[in-house]
Amino acid sequence: MTINQPAPAASIPPRLGLWDAVSIIVGIVVGTAIFRSTGGVFHSAGGPWGAMGLWLVGGLLTLCGALTYAELATTYPRDGGDYEYLSRAFGPWCGFLFAWIQLTAVISGNIAIMAYAFADYGLRIWPELKEQTVWLTVAPVVALSGLNACGVVAGKAAQNLLTAAKVVGLSAVVLAALFIGGAKPQAEATAAIASTTNFGLALVFVLYAYGGWGHAVFVAAEVRDQRRNLPRALILAMLGITLIYLAVNAAYLHVLGFERARQTPTPAADVLESVCGQWGGRAVSVLVMLSALGAINGMILTGTRVYATWGEDYPAFSWLGRWNRRVASPIHAIAVQAAVAVMLILLVGTAAGRNSFDAVLHSIGASGLPWDQYFGGFEMLVAGSAPVFWGFFFLGGLAAFVLRTKDPAVERPFMIPLYPLPPLVFCASSLWMLYSSLEYARWLTLIGVVPLAVGAAQLPFVRRQTAA
Repeated sequence: MTINQPAPAASIPPRLGLWDAVSIIVGIVVGTAIFRSTGGVFHSAGGPWGAMGLWLVGGLLTLCGALTYAELATTYPRDGGDYEYLSRAFGPWCGFLFAWIQLTAVISGNIAIMAYAFADYGLRIWPELKEQTVWLTVAPVVALSGLNACGVVAGKAAQNLLTAAKVVGLSAVVLAALFIGGAKPQAEATAAIASTTNFGLALVFVLYAYGGWGHAVFVAAEVRDQRRNLPRALILAMLGITLIYLAVNAAYLHVLGFERARQTPTPAADVLESVCGQWGGRAVSVLVMLSALGAINGMILTGTRVYATWGEDYPAFSWLGRWNRRVASPIHAIAVQAAVAVMLILLVGTAAGRNSFDAVLHSIGASGLPWDQYFGGFEMLVAGSAPVFWGFFFLGGLAAFVLRTKDPAVERPFMIPLYPLPPLVFCASSLWMLYSSLEYARWLTLIGVVPLAVGAAQLPFVRRQTAA
């Protein structure tokens, strides 16, 4: 079978500029982790300097991945990103499984959990909507999917606005910290002695917070001046995100001190409440909601390009590859991704869905799931799909080596500096995250493995069309 089938989407004029691509990456990566998951890093880092060092290391490790993907994206500048690279490097089966698992578990699941974070913080502002939680969760998925169906211009405008609001809000947290006296030195010293050091575990939390940067390559064909702007976007975004994370965590440590920073689940709210009182906590809730919306919109905009490119190659899924060329929107892919995300929300976000799922498990002799241990079930989606996510990320890094061997004559507009060190470091960090996610998820890995097995079962019956 021939890998290269000209993509119908290639005839659509690129409409994403450098800052649009940067905005997509920042909007997806800087989701909710920086507002609610930093305690795990502080708790395991052993001290404030260890924690700050880990955030810097995480940025450098992620930059190695960005450099690796910059070469792949400029060498094979087609929408779909990893789908294209894995298909070329390891065969169509690998690209097919990548696209399938993104739709059925990984991207759709992450959209669902970001929608849950939006609703969770929305209820802190409007507690009277508690009975409508599931609809508050579904609303941003449906609304932003509809917005992106209106075209890439509308999608990128929303992304730029949401990312700008997020950066302004985080800047406000940092600026607020400058006007507050630092934590008492004695408390800092005591905290450093009392904390438990586990750099490996802390790095897991850090790299999770940096996750999502690879989505930029999903829209490679829609970026203007790809050869220059794709590498610039990846590098600038990762440097900017690293700076944001360092500044925000420094603000947490300055105001709260190490002991309080490693114990609180809401560090940003604690900082602003120190300045603005209760109003500050409400402001952070709005900021987290905006941040979640930015991540959802970015994943809708980029993830659907994977399915559209997949549909262009496989006649059985050709309906996914249909675009509204006037507005440059893969409307069928957007609709399907929205439907899967809503289905996952209804499955884990409603008592009826959870009871039905448990009933199926009981029918085969298995016990029910501990839903309440995982943010009402939503974190289960991320935990269960993380192993396949990192497994494919490792294969993406490996593809850089494979394709240099298979396609030595292909022009590479951007060459990985210090090759082969960056892709080696990236592959090693992906393997570490694969191991750590397997150790954490354990039997929850079935959430990702079962859909993957369903996708694998289709392989004998689907054929990738050959080039004319």
